[in-house]
Amino acid sequence: MTYQLLSAIEQVSREKNIEADVIITALEEAIVAASKKIFKSDENFGARFNRSSGDIEVWAIKEVAEEVSNPRRQITLEEAALYYENPEVGDTIEFTKDTSKLGRIAAHTAKQVIMQKVRDAEKDNIFQDFKGREGEVVTAIVRRFERGNVIFDLGNNVEAIMYREEQSRAERYNQNDRVRVVIVGADKSSREPQVKVSRADERLLMKLFEMEVPEIYDGTVVLKVAAREAGDRSKIAVYSTDPDVDPIGACVGMGGSRVKSVIRELKGERLDIVRYSDDIAMFACNALSPAKINRVIISDPENRRLEVIVDEDQLSLAIGKKGQNVRLASKLVGWSLEVKSEEQKRIEADEEMQRMAERAKEIEALKEAGEYVEPEIEEVAADVVSEAEIGADVVEDETPVTEEEFVETEEEEVVDEGVSLEFLDGLTDEDRRLLEIYNILYIEDILYTPREVLAEIPELADHIDRIIELAKKYASQFGE
Repeated sequence: MTYQLLSAIEQVSREKNIEADVIITALEEAIVAASKKIFKSDENFGARFNRSSGDIEVWAIKEVAEEVSNPRRQITLEEAALYYENPEVGDTIEFTKDTSKLGRIAAHTAKQVIMQKVRDAEKDNIFQDFKGREGEVVTAIVRRFERGNVIFDLGNNVEAIMYREEQSRAERYNQNDRVRVVIVGADKSSREPQVKVSRADERLLMKLFEMEVPEIYDGTVVLKVAAREAGDRSKIAVYSTDPDVDPIGACVGMGGSRVKSVIRELKGERLDIVRYSDDIAMFACNALSPAKINRVIISDPENRRLEVIVDEDQLSLAIGKKGQNVRLASKLVGWSLEVKSEEQKRIEADEEMQRMAERAKEIEALKEAGEYVEPEIEEVAADVVSEAEIGADVVEDETPVTEEEFVETEEEEVVDEGVSLEFLDGLTDEDRRLLEIYNILYIEDILYTPREVLAEIPELADHIDRIIELAKKYASQFGE
């Protein structure tokens, strides 16, 4: 029996890759549990497996106490003195139990507990092995299907589960298929396979590009972020740490070889590769590719909202089928993108001006009635009324013109459209690039755009006053 027990422990240790100490601890706990059933006692049992002899020792532990409240767990000083000299309160004494009473029932109980401990140890081994491997791509074999979920074999008796929501809708799986999956987590407490894998996670797309593009692997090209609607369309944003390396071209490859390889692996999923930028407006323009963007307005910085203005013929392209393009772009950029046409934006501006004009009239009426109006509100109202009057004067001054006058006027408008920002001394190339993104194309645009609007450009906010002064200086030198 001794030889059989030792052999069994060694065999389980080898087959399950579990340390013998773990099995022996489980065995001792099992014997304690079985002893409580056999002896039908609430005594404080202990057990020890003797590795040399292979014997199992069981004892009851009693604590020395001045007054005994539970004779099965406590012993008086006088009784303790019969077993050893000078006992003290709080000492413990072990009383050996007859293990011959541990028969078949005890062996069965011990077996159950040991197997449970073995399963727990296996789970812990798997958890420790996979908890730090999130984002790693592995090849797995399809074993079976359970309630829409796919169970994979990862090797070494380790199974993984891919839930329905982690599957690509463009893919169907058959038993024994070999599939590349990305590890997304490990769970020690689950009754299902502990390792969770995915074919829909963005990390799978990023790892596939890393495997196909050497420039990404060596760090020359950085894949910054990805957004996916698995099985349909994805977007990735890349940039290069080397100005001589085109990040998009590196990902596409000669004749599209690299990107085609990724598309094949993802069963035809469409891929957009865009250039990453720290400039949020520029990044939003790139992310909405292939649509052409006129300008971007940071409408709500606190809640990360952008307004994207496009021509009417670009509106459906920017939004995409069922909103997919703008949805993926929003996810890629990390801001909420609202796409509008120039006409929609003009109507909104007209409505806002009308609302402000009506409010100004209400304020004027209050003043005429002798009501007190805050100075700041009064100033805003005066500005709105002035703008409205200027607009009215322009309309009133319109008179019919001859064909010759019309042609001459049209030519003058083309000539007087504005002075390019390139002529503004002191304006850096970066300043000009940022202004043009926000549709500030001419020196006149700087002069006639309210300062608070210009200050909304994050990268220029700290030195917008300097740019305005440059524009004013130019106007004073060359203006009429």
